[in-house]
Amino acid sequence: DICFSRLKRMDSPSLFGGDIQELVFQAEMQTSNRLHFKIYDANNKRFEVPHEHVRTVSSNPSTPLHKVICFCFVFSFFLNAFRFDTTMAPLVFADQYLQLSARLPSHNIYGLGEHVHQNYRHDTYWKTWPIFTRDSFPNGGTHNLYGHYPFFLCLEDNSGQSFGVFLMNSNAMEVTLQPAPAVTFRTIGGVLDFYIVFGYTPEQVVAEFLELIGRPVIPAYWSLGFQLSRWNYGNLTEVKATVDRNRAINLPYDVQYTDIDYMEDKKIFTYDKVKFKELPQFADYLNEKGQKYILILVRCASLLMNHPLPPSLYLLSFPHCSHFLLRYISTSLSFFPSPSSSFFFHRHCSTSLTAAYILYSLHTSSHLAPSLHLLHLFSPPGILDEVMYSKTLCMDAKQAWGNHYDVHSLYGYSMVLATLQRVFGKSRSLLLTRSSFPGVGKYSGHWLGDNAANWNDIKWAIPGMLEFGLFGVPYIGADICGFFDDSSEELCRRWMQVGAFYPFSRNHNAEGYRPQDPAYYGANSKLVASSKHYLTIRYTLLPYLYTLFYKAHTAGETVVRPVLHEFYGDENTWTVDRQFLWGKYLLITPVLDPMVPLTERKQHVNMHVPAEKLGLHIRGGAILPTQRPEVTLTYSRRNPMGLIIALDDNNEAAGELFWDDGDSRGIVAFLILCLVNHAGYKDPNNLKFEDITILGIPYSPSFINVTHVPTDGGANTVTTLPVLFLRNLSLNFGDTYLIEWQVPKLEYQRIDCHPEENANEAKCTARGCIWKPSDEPKVPFCYYPDDYGYTVSTVTETDSGMTLDITRNMKYRSSGRPDSPDIDKLRVAVYYHSSDMLQFKIWDPTTDRYEVPVPLSVPAAPETDATKRLYEVRFTNNTFGIQVIRKSTNTIIWDSSLPGFTFSDMFIQVSTRLPSEYVYGFGETEHKTYRHDLNYVTYGMFSKDQPPGYLMNCYGVHPFYMGVENTADAHGVLLLNSNAMDVTFQLTPSITYRTVGGILDFYMVLGPTPEMVVQEYTALIGRPVLPAYWSLGFQLCRYGYANDTEIENLYNDMRAAEIPYDVQYADIDYMERQLDFVLDPDFEGLPALVDKMRAEGMRFIFILDPAISGNETRYYPAFERGQAADVFIKWPKELSDEIVWGKVWPDYPNVTVDESLDWDTQVEIYRSYAAFPDFFRNETAAWWHQEIKEFYEKTMKFDGIWIDMNEPASFVHGTVGGKCLGNPLLENPPYMPPLESQHMGLNHKTLCMNSEQILSDGKRVKHYDVHSLYGWSHSKPTYDSLLEVTGKRGIVVTRSTYPSSGKWVGHWLGDNNSSWDQLFKSIIGMLEFSLFGISYTGADICGFFNPSEYELCLRWTQLGAFYPYSRNHNGKGNPRQDPVAWDSIFAEISRDVLNVRYTLLPYLYTLMYESHTKGSTVIRPLLHEFVEDRNTWDIYQQFLWGPALLITPVLDPTSTMVLGYFPKVRWYDYYTSGTYLLSAPLDHINLHIRGGYILPWQKPERNTQLSRKNPLGLIVAMSESGTAEGSFFWDDGEGIGK
Repeated sequence: DICFSRLKRMDSPSLFGGDIQELVFQAEMQTSNRLHFKIYDANNKRFEVPHEHVRTVSSNPSTPLHKVICFCFVFSFFLNAFRFDTTMAPLVFADQYLQLSARLPSHNIYGLGEHVHQNYRHDTYWKTWPIFTRDSFPNGGTHNLYGHYPFFLCLEDNSGQSFGVFLMNSNAMEVTLQPAPAVTFRTIGGVLDFYIVFGYTPEQVVAEFLELIGRPVIPAYWSLGFQLSRWNYGNLTEVKATVDRNRAINLPYDVQYTDIDYMEDKKIFTYDKVKFKELPQFADYLNEKGQKYILILVRCASLLMNHPLPPSLYLLSFPHCSHFLLRYISTSLSFFPSPSSSFFFHRHCSTSLTAAYILYSLHTSSHLAPSLHLLHLFSPPGILDEVMYSKTLCMDAKQAWGNHYDVHSLYGYSMVLATLQRVFGKSRSLLLTRSSFPGVGKYSGHWLGDNAANWNDIKWAIPGMLEFGLFGVPYIGADICGFFDDSSEELCRRWMQVGAFYPFSRNHNAEGYRPQDPAYYGANSKLVASSKHYLTIRYTLLPYLYTLFYKAHTAGETVVRPVLHEFYGDENTWTVDRQFLWGKYLLITPVLDPMVPLTERKQHVNMHVPAEKLGLHIRGGAILPTQRPEVTLTYSRRNPMGLIIALDDNNEAAGELFWDDGDSRGIVAFLILCLVNHAGYKDPNNLKFEDITILGIPYSPSFINVTHVPTDGGANTVTTLPVLFLRNLSLNFGDTYLIEWQVPKLEYQRIDCHPEENANEAKCTARGCIWKPSDEPKVPFCYYPDDYGYTVSTVTETDSGMTLDITRNMKYRSSGRPDSPDIDKLRVAVYYHSSDMLQFKIWDPTTDRYEVPVPLSVPAAPETDATKRLYEVRFTNNTFGIQVIRKSTNTIIWDSSLPGFTFSDMFIQVSTRLPSEYVYGFGETEHKTYRHDLNYVTYGMFSKDQPPGYLMNCYGVHPFYMGVENTADAHGVLLLNSNAMDVTFQLTPSITYRTVGGILDFYMVLGPTPEMVVQEYTALIGRPVLPAYWSLGFQLCRYGYANDTEIENLYNDMRAAEIPYDVQYADIDYMERQLDFVLDPDFEGLPALVDKMRAEGMRFIFILDPAISGNETRYYPAFERGQAADVFIKWPKELSDEIVWGKVWPDYPNVTVDESLDWDTQVEIYRSYAAFPDFFRNETAAWWHQEIKEFYEKTMKFDGIWIDMNEPASFVHGTVGGKCLGNPLLENPPYMPPLESQHMGLNHKTLCMNSEQILSDGKRVKHYDVHSLYGWSHSKPTYDSLLEVTGKRGIVVTRSTYPSSGKWVGHWLGDNNSSWDQLFKSIIGMLEFSLFGISYTGADICGFFNPSEYELCLRWTQLGAFYPYSRNHNGKGNPRQDPVAWDSIFAEISRDVLNVRYTLLPYLYTLMYESHTKGSTVIRPLLHEFVEDRNTWDIYQQFLWGPALLITPVLDPTSTMVLGYFPKVRWYDYYTSGTYLLSAPLDHINLHIRGGYILPWQKPERNTQLSRKNPLGLIVAMSESGTAEGSFFWDDGEGIGK
């Protein structure tokens, strides 16, 4: 389990000499999330950091070493997914020069220190950062500062996957970041001792790192108060004056410091008995008002020290004595205690200290020099003064841990250990150190050093705090208002505002500058008012901040947190460093620039922040503990506590509270989770929760109940309050309470009880509903009461699901439709099919009701392990509803507990709340946008011969939608019901389903990404068919070809124009009198023409309609054989044994059609009676196959089949003569969905609903139930026949579809209109059919109805070149619109854009294969690839081919520019590889390739048979990290098989 290798140096020139010839490489996965590898001298012991905590960390060496791959020829290794890849550069290991480089997966690099990084995310453009502790000013340069932190975090991508790299080496070093991206470590000693920690989120990486080095200390509660300090008050009188003036303005203020000016001659452990005469009594003066006193101790100890320590002392730590400090210690020789000298402080700090402020001073004499051995041959060039011993000790100085050369940067760390070991008593300490090393946060805090009063330093403090959060030092802050220079009032005011939210909040400045404590600016100044305001907020929220420190101490969480740690999926947060969070929930947005006078999420917003304000926002879902503030924490801790509850989108919130005495060591506290006490802790001050503020309720509740739940099991006590704000509650600390409130229903939450027209109060109340008019548009006047529905009577739960019996609330009348009696008792079953899919089904257990006979692929075994399921299912009792919760985010994605659930014989209704307003899908209906409008819009679904039109039900039925939650997770819901139905969207947000039969059978897939939703959905319904390669070529069709000569001329013209073109169609013109399988005499030359075209690489597709003429005067095999096999739809036997006759395209024999007559007259006098095959029956499939085979063998060859009119469409209503037999309610049910021509009934333009069909298992069903499945039942027999007859794959294109049709067929978007709106709506249609699992889709290019315009047709040709199904088709009576029907310019532009399509067909075919095998989308919305970018959620005028090709068409007339949106990745212009200017002249469509992808291509030809013979190529579009990937599928293009 341990990788152990010996490495031998290869012959090569030496850089600095001293090369070590033999090394050992040792690697071990210590835990599943931590890799340790070390490279060291195989023969000689070298210095290694004696880390106090790391050596105690437990490991699990049995963890498989699956993350590391080693190459030992030229030594290198990399982690899986190339997270840390050292193959890019050689390893160098010499005595005083060690170097290792590694490629990284992204530029998102954070950490390394201590320096001033002007931004939190590193600039990777050849930046070098030296690391070596030094007393230097943080003025924005790249030089090294006080601490030594060779640790960085790398965020890989928006999935949150991250890792951290820690080099445990204390020698002087530098780290170089370069654009590869890559990192290079160079150090001058020790060994290469790396730890790499992994996490699914950045926050988890920090937790893993702190597990290694030690989690942070919990500071004393009082240390979270505001603090004042100044270097050189001059005397104690001035100190007291400062205290008094800030007390006088009632400033929240807990700690006062004195700097080195209190000392006698700057000597440690002394005080000036003249200027600070009463210093021993000063602590008592502060303590009287609940304040604390801290004074500084300097680590450089005078050899002339002879004064005792004052009775109350605190220590403050700096890493080094700078030159200006040396002036003060020059009165005597100074010595520097070794790290082992804890006895030194213990001896001189004889009292028990509660805090330490340690100034580490390191000094070297100008006449001393390091020994020759330690004259560093390589010195990190960025090190201050470029001399390692500048302003510190000689490198050959000896310490207990080793030579100063090796341990210099450990001096502050060792000092902290020595101080903690011997100085402090039982009370918790406040220890601050300026010099630090990883692990110091286990004991100490840190401030960011001697900054300056300027606007740069106030900005740079935030990245500094965020970095020390990574380093495990959460008790962190900068000197508020700046240390050096005089601060302006505006700067200091703004700094006091943001400094109120530093964990270590201290105002401190240097001698020689004006005082800058708040009161100095005047009691009535803006600065005082602002400071008091924000410090009061700080003190109010200190219970929350203290809890965050507890979480840091116990779980390694950050306190001051980068926004990206919580929202890493939003790429905009990766560079946010002018805002920060307290924990998860409080967002601080300070003003960081001079003279600066919320709406949607994930946007940059301009906030109004007047002079006395900064931005504070609480994240929804938070419960923040609060406490009534006082001017010191001694007093505020005695005050009542409160809660701020900020509800999230699900009206939920949770929080934690840690509480103890605030001072003692050890964990003596309790933790409240979600307001539930787990430890029964009683506070000695008898604290109570007094105030609770609830945010996120849009309107006042009608009442609030507060229920006391006694711990002794006694009776609950309920107090009812009339208002929302909960004040003066006096809830006992440690007891349990339940707070409930009821809110009045907003009008837009009403569920319509009378969706039919002409509602009135009498009709409404007759249904047991509420009538209340509203002034709000579209809001229903008649709506359900809250308890209208069902209640649960019995429940049975198992590991694989649950079963419930539910009973209708008999308090209310029936649903108000007497012809549809309510069913009072129902059964509910919930099935946990897999980790990401569940089913819930509601039916009448006493009646055999119709269920959809479409087979679905559910797993053979359910998912019984609840920990693996992405969801949790709950139910509500009264009223009954099902709730589905996404466990990862606690989002309720389905909640049908809304009132109005109705289950009657012919009317079923159920409503569900939605988790967001982002809903996509439902079809087939025309939608104006891809995302649905939720403002009371109702769509009917019932398959119909209806051209696309707004709010009109069209050819197919797809009761499936995808919802995108506000967390950017996605889910999909299918209602498996084929009866006539509608769905209503409303602003709640919610959906109401209404259907006229069957049962409720819902399937839900959990994603969590949009693309995974489609993959999971198609795994359920069936993966999309893989079309033949040639079917991806360009295709021509027209209804209205006069004869075969016209087709031949078109073919010749296309060849002459050299326009790529693969498929020619014949519409019903080729048929004699529109009879299936009968060739018209005007097309007698068509078979020979087809043979000729096929020989030249072309393909042919012909049309078939399902309706078969029954009025022939001569033998018509299709009808005669069909009648003999009894394949046609008939009436139920109890009514008649006759065929249900309709009329479609076939004409009577021996008639001449007068097309000048109106349509209905033509139908009446010319159209023959037509019979409709029942494709559910096995006999019908055999008959259909025979007819297709005979046509192929005896009449004409073909390569694909186009099936039309299969809704099924009829030109009469119900049947010839209009009289449907049987129950009239089937034709006009008690509830009629808002379908096109709903007043005509369900049989409008189709068969009678009482027609009988027979399923393959012999079960008899009514057309009323299976009407919308007709096209579905037609598709598989046609596809099977095509494959069996031709022996090749081919393609079938159908008009009517239902879920799972995509397994066999493609689809075109129907008989559209030649108009600009239909141009852009075709994109929406394709995107929706991508959701529905039908990848091979497209619209009729240039439009079917009406003459097309030149510009419109040209733009449509450009867009259509990127339809998966690319066909130009138009209607009879309109002029031709094919590419050679216009002019030479049109033909040339068409040729050019189709050549692009043909060039990219290998990529498109690969996408089709991945769709067929994985369920991936081909035409892809941008939100599928960039769901974390909310801007993409509303984009529907651009689309992608797969993940990599972005198409931005022109969709408006006369436009030569187009507005495109480019998510934040690298994009390349397809044509020129670089430009992003979206100019769009008439001959151009904008295409962009996404960086990071490889697209296969092939030189185009006039058809695919020829182009497939050409060489292939690759387009490699590099990502920002210099990588690219892709896939490629290739076969013969038409073979059958897996």
